[in-house]
Amino acid sequence: MILPILRWPDVRLSRPCAPAVPGAELMALAEDMLETMYAAPGRGLAAPQVGHLLRLFVMDVGWKEGPRDPLVIVNPEILWMSDNRVTGPEGCLSIPGPVTEISRASEIRMRWTDALGARHEAMLTGFAAICAQHEYDHLDGVLTLDRLAPEDRARAEAELIA
Repeated sequence: MILPILRWPDVRLSRPCAPAVPGAELMALAEDMLETMYAAPGRGLAAPQVGHLLRLFVMDVGWKEGPRDPLVIVNPEILWMSDNRVTGPEGCLSIPGPVTEISRASEIRMRWTDALGARHEAMLTGFAAICAQHEYDHLDGVLTLDRLAPEDRARAEAELIA
């Protein structure tokens, strides 16, 4: 089922999320989130973006260029971030319109469980690392707008309101 995506300035997007409990109910939500993400069309979607304040996100960074390879990320922990930073354009399904330049670590090591509780750990690089950091921010109530310098944020907000 395609879920409605919350849009800025909905206050739920700025709230930290509670740990998620793996199981059949969470798997059903994750499947709906993937369907919603693909329909949007996006490469990542966090549970708070669809009104569930849970530490859950889905992503599939390569599906637009190749076959679908979705990841369901539950209760993630970023264990390590490289000192090397990359700055590039980021869009957000909850902030339609402005694409903002955001600085992120180029590599991260992340640990998580899937929707049924199996543990995973991986080194993510390039766009996968950037996407995971973007979605992880959502779980802490942080939006791309929050990562901008005040004058850049004011410009982005003006574009959203216009």
